Amino acid sequence: MTPSPVMTRAAGLDALAAFLSGPGADYASARNTDRGRGAPPTTSALSPYLRRRLLTEEEVARAALRAFGERGADKFVSEVFWRTYFKGHLETHPEAWSRYRAGRDAAQARLAAEPGLRRTHERAVAGRTGIDGFDDWAVQLVEEGWLHNHARMWFASIWIFTLRLPWELGAAFFLRHLVDGDPASNTLSWRWVAGLHTRGKPYLARRDNIRAFTDGRHDPAGLDEGAAALDEAMPPPEVPLAPAEPAPDGPVALLLHLDDLHPETLPLGAARVVRVGGLIASAEEANERVRAADAAAMADALARAGAQFRCPAEAVRGGWAGELPVVTAWAPVGPSAEALPAGCRRIRRDWDERAWPLSNRGFSRLRSAIPRLMGGG
Repeated sequence: MTPSPVMTRAAGLDALAAFLSGPGADYASARNTDRGRGAPPTTSALSPYLRRRLLTEEEVARAALRAFGERGADKFVSEVFWRTYFKGHLETHPEAWSRYRAGRDAAQARLAAEPGLRRTHERAVAGRTGIDGFDDWAVQLVEEGWLHNHARMWFASIWIFTLRLPWELGAAFFLRHLVDGDPASNTLSWRWVAGLHTRGKPYLARRDNIRAFTDGRHDPAGLDEGAAALDEAMPPPEVPLAPAEPAPDGPVALLLHLDDLHPETLPLGAARVVRVGGLIASAEEANERVRAADAAAMADALARAGAQFRCPAEAVRGGWAGELPVVTAWAPVGPSAEALPAGCRRIRRDWDERAWPLSNRGFSRLRSAIPRLMGGG
């Protein structure tokens, strides 16, 4: 098994510096090319750190602007905002998450009842379909916990439209293995490929596209390049964005979770942190590698928080906060939000406060606001 990236903020900052001094300059032109395992990266590979906010979207986007200027950083910054968009969209359409889980459970029940579907699924996750490229990506995902973003799109499309497997099983396969597996990005990306997020507009993997953007390494025959989008009776309904709560003045207990492990920059106002607890709620699908990465990231955040606030910082256990009010960073829809204890005061970063209200429809609305949002910090 290939080792996971080191899950510390320091390692994330090193990875950011390497990207800015290396592939970042060619990101716009090279990012769609998957050169294969062991080749120099064409993307930032920062997503494991961004997923847990060991690095924040804002600091990464601003670092790119400083390094490359507005024009040179435009494409990369836009991609960073896609991550923010997915969080904001799922926050205002939480039923997309609950539908995924219900669909996953129903599809897993089908595997037990339908031998043909079960055999196709087993071949897909083992990389034994005979489809050039797809099988390599399945093996890479299991062995490395990672796939190039373009390969993820091709994989999902082949899974849905050529193999005719339930998209929810594919999304669960990704969450099981991806070290950067994010509930919002993963769920909505699979829905987007299926033609459910942008209704009626699926992403169809094409042989010539795969051949071109793998430098000819893969040339898959037999893909369904004319499939119709999946459909659902009604899209997930929009709900109002819940308001954040300011941190209270005075002593508080700070609760850390896997969706925000950068306590040094939380908007705590006049609150004084005197105790820190760490709550790990990995995706229920997550394998041992992903859970180990989550635990390492939390350990790093607790160590930094203890040094920052000069107070005890340890894993949450019964009575850890005593009588103190508990403050926590806003946890987007997903396992962390579901695991938060009742009564937490949830604070939201200004980045999310400004971007999430623009994420309730398509990405273009948020995309057009990026210059204004980036100018406001």
